[in-house]
Amino acid sequence: MIETARLVLRPFTDADREPFAAINGDPRVGEWLGGPIDRAASDAAIADSNAHVAAHGHGFWAAERKADGRLIGMIGVRRMAPELPPAPAVEAGWRLAPDAWGQGLCAEGAAAALAWAFAHLDAREIIAITAVGNLRSRAVMRRIGMVEQPWREFDHPALAVGHPLRRHVLYAAHHHSE
Repeated sequence: MIETARLVLRPFTDADREPFAAINGDPRVGEWLGGPIDRAASDAAIADSNAHVAAHGHGFWAAERKADGRLIGMIGVRRMAPELPPAPAVEAGWRLAPDAWGQGLCAEGAAAALAWAFAHLDAREIIAITAVGNLRSRAVMRRIGMVEQPWREFDHPALAVGHPLRRHVLYAAHHHSE
C-alpha cells in the first residue's frame, strides 16, 4: 500500500468491481485505450492486477481518494506484457475516472508509484507508454519527471494497421543513482 497526501494505492477489493466497471465503461476513459470495456473485462482487469500484485509485490493498484474513500481508478507499476515491443520493462500506468481528471491526482499517485518502484524494485528504468495523441497522459508523464524517448516509439501490436491509436510514444524515468 502507498499513501500520498490525497490517495491510497492498494490492491483491489470486491467492493471496487462496480465503480471500476463504471470507470472502464466510460467512453472518455476508453478513448485512449481502444474503447470502453464491459463488466466482465473490467473484472478480469482487477483479477489480473491483483494476481500481479500477489506474484510480484507491485502492480496497477486501486486508487482510492482519501477525502471520501471513493475508488477513482488505478495507478501503479508492473512488469510490461511480454508481447509489447518495449518489454521486458517495468511500466508505470494509470486510468482515472473523468471527474477525477485535472486535479493533479494522477500525477500525485504516479509520482508516488514511481518513487516506490525505484526504492523497492531492481529497476534502473521505469517506462510509460501511450498513444501519440494522448496529450493528458503525456503531460502526466512529463510532470512526474519522465522524459520522452522518440527513438523508442512503436506500433502497438494489439491494434490493427491504420488504427488511430496504433502509434505509441514512450517516456522513461531513470533511477537517481545513475
